[in-house]
Amino acid sequence: MVVMWENGAAGTPPPSGVPVFVPIRAGGGRHRMRRALRRRRRAVVAGLAMTAAALAAAGPRGEAHAVRTERAHTRPEPGGTVSAPVRIADAAAVRLLRPGDLVDVLAGARVVAAGAPVVSVPDMSDTPGAADSGDEGALVVLSVPRETARTLAGAATSTTPLAVTMPAPGSGPSHADR
Repeated sequence: MVVMWENGAAGTPPPSGVPVFVPIRAGGGRHRMRRALRRRRRAVVAGLAMTAAALAAAGPRGEAHAVRTERAHTRPEPGGTVSAPVRIADAAAVRLLRPGDLVDVLAGARVVAAGAPVVSVPDMSDTPGAADSGDEGALVVLSVPRETARTLAGAATSTTPLAVTMPAPGSGPSHADR
């Protein structure tokens, strides 16, 4: 049997236009998705880094920032003074102190610091856990030379409690041996 086509030709049908199909790869789509997510994450991280850099560059320029910056860029001189927190055994004596007062710190009968100006007297009632910490006495911050601060720190670790004495009003600064 012979097949006849509309155009009168016999045999095989004429070629028709068949689209070209791209080969299908099983499971290949997930790699493309991972790559897209990785690029997206990198873009988010880069954006956050740029934002952090911009915020750091345009940070606060108030008085507190200026003081912090000044402290960070100036090194104390080797013989300069430092603020030394000292725990005094008699809390009632510490409550009498005010910033600017000159005091002598004693460890037993030995003068550890003489004529040290009081910088501040922290209020321990506002500190959480201060009442039940087991530490007796009260804290006072003194401005002393670095070497005296080392001596104070060593005396604070001994078993002898530290005491503070103040010169009588009108008698001037303390002149005890340093």
